[in-house]
Amino acid sequence: MSVPGNLNTAPPPSSFDGDDAFYEESRWQKLRRKLIEEPLIPLGCALTCWALYEATKSMRSGDKHRTNRMFRRRIYAQGFTIIAMVAGSAYWENDRSKRKEFGELSEEKRKREKRDAWIRELEVRDEEEQELRKVRDRMVLGGRAEKKGVSEEEARRLEKGGSIRSATEDGEGRGLQGPILRAVRQLWEKRG
Repeated sequence: MSVPGNLNTAPPPSSFDGDDAFYEESRWQKLRRKLIEEPLIPLGCALTCWALYEATKSMRSGDKHRTNRMFRRRIYAQGFTIIAMVAGSAYWENDRSKRKEFGELSEEKRKREKRDAWIRELEVRDEEEQELRKVRDRMVLGGRAEKKGVSEEEARRLEKGGSIRSATEDGEGRGLQGPILRAVRQLWEKRG
């Protein structure tokens, strides 16, 4: 809600995406964790690569028996890797479900905190707008009183209420006998 004459023209906040207060696991940290959790899978991959390398070496040298033996080892290593993946998946399933649940809870908490911060910001902006509205209303009331020529006592009451005094008034509250008006009268008289 915007008040005419509002100094706060910034739009209300939509999100706080720049907030990096929450810990997020990087790719390298995730890879390291996976290697520690399931070390047999990388071992099976390494054995498969070694068997393929040895098979290509034996093919170049022309040793058919060694080539066949290395291809069999490659198949065994791939089977070992698949079994390690299935067994590790079954073993770590409970942990993965807990990690997923924890991730969902932390995401929900982060969203809730973001929403609460957004609501607090809106409340602060609303309070600022209400204060600006009060100041504007006092200024309008003071201006109306000056135009109507209210008595000195009413003008002082308005000033104590927080209205802003006219630029034509001096400090003693003499109404339209302020220093600016006197200076304008002097200039007008010199002209004529």
